[in-house]
Amino acid sequence: MEFRGTTICAVKRDGVTAIAGDGQVTMGETVILKNNAVKVKKIYNDKVVVGYAGSVSDAFSLSEHFEEMLQKYSGNLMRSAVELAQLWRNDKLPRKLEALLIVADKDTMLIVSGSGEVIDPSEGVCAIGSGGNYALAAARALLKETELPADQIAEKALKIAGELCVYTNDHITVEVIK
Repeated sequence: MEFRGTTICAVKRDGVTAIAGDGQVTMGETVILKNNAVKVKKIYNDKVVVGYAGSVSDAFSLSEHFEEMLQKYSGNLMRSAVELAQLWRNDKLPRKLEALLIVADKDTMLIVSGSGEVIDPSEGVCAIGSGGNYALAAARALLKETELPADQIAEKALKIAGELCVYTNDHITVEVIK
């Protein structure tokens, strides 16, 4: 049985990056196993924030691999993500992971997949997970049409996604990097 269900949204505005994540973990298609999981955290001496979505065990594994690369490359976010992706491309990691990460530091925001992709999102906003498209649309609209700070946009986008996606709830964690 797979444990899934989350939405992560990241917003960059005015030198501040915020990543918000909901707390729902779903078992299969019908059972909410947990409603207050924390899937957003600061790492690397609180200089990097990461949010993860996908299969729970795969998301933990992907996050751990990324943290190892971050340590190896002295906190260089882009280099860490690219080197991690190359491990899959060179078949040095045993399998593809069914998970995605959003990682950000004060300068860079990336989406990292468990199959070796690294995406530099445009417009200072991105989202992943079951309600990711809803959160992305909401965050883009809020970014363009309001003067709200990054953390409020990310949180409001998650709340909107939670109104539309049955795998997203309103127990929201927000972490900020300035």
